[in-house]
Amino acid sequence: MSVGFKGIKHPYHLVTPSPWPFLGSFSALSFVVGLAGFMNVYPGSLYLAFFGFFGIVFTMFVWWRDIIREGTFEGAHTKKVQSGLRFGVILFIVSEVMFFFLFFGLFFIQVWLQLLKLDKAGLH
Repeated sequence: MSVGFKGIKHPYHLVTPSPWPFLGSFSALSFVVGLAGFMNVYPGSLYLAFFGFFGIVFTMFVWWRDIIREGTFEGAHTKKVQSGLRFGVILFIVSEVMFFFLFFGLFFIQVWLQLLKLDKAGLH
């Protein structure tokens, strides 16, 4: 149980401030700007892209390390938090599946409508 405001115990995990979101976003920005510069043949931009890529990989490792430490060694992931994390992952996967069906469903409907239009015009 975590101790919240005024010493009240609750089953939720309140995260501490972390530098990893800032480092990750700065690394992603460096990576994208470096790749754009590389594609436009700016000198030294490939080094910036490599710096950004390795910054992203480093951020992934240390952020996941902190999450594993919070859940296993510190015991911050109670049953309520674990079920919330599990539910969040399930919702993410369901939303990606729905996006997949939406995107390809619209693509196939558009192709089908174009074939119908060509068939009515006698061009098919």
